[in-house]
Amino acid sequence: MQAPTMSGFGNEFASEALPGALPQGRNSPQRPAYGLYPEQISGTAFTAPRDRNLRTWMYRLLPSVRHGSYRPWNAPAALVSPAVLPVSPQQQRWNPIAFPVEPCNWLESLHRMVINGSPQARQGCAIYLYAANTSMDKVFFQSADGEWLIVPQEGALELRTELGWLTIGPGSIAVVPRGIRFQVALGGPRARGYACENWGAPLRLPELGPIGANGLANPRDFEAPHARFVDEQGPHGLITKFLDHWWQCELPGNPLNVVAWHGNLAPYRYNLKRFNTINTVSFDHPDPSIFTVLTSPTDSPGTANLDFVIFPERWMVAEDTFRPPWFHRNVMSEFMGLIEGSYDAKPDGFVPGGASLHPCMSAHGPDAEALRRATEAELAPHRQRDTLAFMLESATAFQPTVFAMRSRLRQPGYLACWEGLVVRQPEALRTAAFSMGTSEGSSASRPSNTKQFPL
Repeated sequence: MQAPTMSGFGNEFASEALPGALPQGRNSPQRPAYGLYPEQISGTAFTAPRDRNLRTWMYRLLPSVRHGSYRPWNAPAALVSPAVLPVSPQQQRWNPIAFPVEPCNWLESLHRMVINGSPQARQGCAIYLYAANTSMDKVFFQSADGEWLIVPQEGALELRTELGWLTIGPGSIAVVPRGIRFQVALGGPRARGYACENWGAPLRLPELGPIGANGLANPRDFEAPHARFVDEQGPHGLITKFLDHWWQCELPGNPLNVVAWHGNLAPYRYNLKRFNTINTVSFDHPDPSIFTVLTSPTDSPGTANLDFVIFPERWMVAEDTFRPPWFHRNVMSEFMGLIEGSYDAKPDGFVPGGASLHPCMSAHGPDAEALRRATEAELAPHRQRDTLAFMLESATAFQPTVFAMRSRLRQPGYLACWEGLVVRQPEALRTAAFSMGTSEGSSASRPSNTKQFPL
């Protein structure tokens, strides 16, 4: 049975695992109940505007300052893989990563695929794939660089955090704020999925504008955990990510020792099935921004440091319309993943657990087979079933990592999916051009040019 949760996005929550553990009327009493230690964690500057100020007070068995000296942690090579330079505008696609043979927990299994910006500049993100077969045991993780968005594709995860437990599986997501300590336990023999470390502004719900007060991801459907603590003394390990380097230290006990807490900086989960999808009821394919679940904004209005967008099951009813996403060149960079089923613009080659990258201003769109199917389809109302894809989109160009570009997961023939796109009615075009006296633009009247360009 899953632990009970508290409902709402960014709410002021209050929770205690023991009666009377949470002080009333003050945050730091002289003599806290049960001899607990008050400790505040701030997710924003003290003077951030009230509607964006994030902080939580915790009441714990031991303050988190009780730890040993930090020393470098020998992180797996795929976890710390650097960016490839120079960055090519080439579109890329990858197969899912295989499950490990040897024991490998969630943290050790992370494979960094793309990065942009830097944690030093508090801008951009890093995107990972993971495939684990064992739980984290007596070791915990915290990131001083950013919050972690976790998107399972196969297998359930139990996120054991300082503020409580959250269980997620395929079709749901979780976000762990910057600085919160946690460990990941598997709900079965193995788990696979995606993760994104957001270095920019904390993720929030997008503005709805003309949509009105309701729709997309509704605040009430986000869930935060109740307080739950572990009183376990003895050596435990803590791995900390700081300025994109990895460190480890020893703890005198289990850090999940928070007996009570209150505030608005907390882990949360969301069931993607509850997303209220908005779509056209007349013509044309709307911009994918209407599928945005969460956004990390920049100082430029309407321009995101990071958008988390989903493409769920939905009705397609547009009249006289090519219904899959159109051909496109975008100032934003797009990293896509597939949780289940198939994606309507890429029916072949893009599989659950896989990923694709379409860099800034690099052309992309439906492959030749998707184009054929959609062009020939009878435009009756159609339920797009058995599908859940997502996109992580950013105004800062993604840089693929050395692992991503050298891995056998990369599909070197990805471009071939568009080779079947040809001029569809050449004779009709030439006849029309000739009748208008513009036939010099046709291939029939253009001088031959046999110059070859190196690939």
